[in-house]
Amino acid sequence: MTDQPKQLGGGRKMLGEFAPKLAELTDDVLFEDVWNRPELSARDRSLITVAVLTARGNTDQLGFHLGRAIDNGVTQAELLEAITHVTFYAGWPQGMSAMSVAKELFTDTK
Repeated sequence: MTDQPKQLGGGRKMLGEFAPKLAELTDDVLFEDVWNRPELSARDRSLITVAVLTARGNTDQLGFHLGRAIDNGVTQAELLEAITHVTFYAGWPQGMSAMSVAKELFTDTK
């Protein structure tokens, strides 16, 4: 699984001046270390991340990770199916909110 694009964070770009330590941890630990570990592909990590964000109702981060998932080779159809599947285990409100984020993102990019 080492033959994949290196995953990079955007913490410093987003929050570097305001919250430098959180930005550093986001870029250097979460992305530089965790996202680039060879035991899971970036594609698999993206699917897991979308599922967890959906289940927990974290829609603020979902749009970014849906885009990252597409960049990591997950198809739009697979993402919609993952959200639909998670909805039955995590709750209808979380699934509907996540699907609204996906709809906005995917209909804007067509």
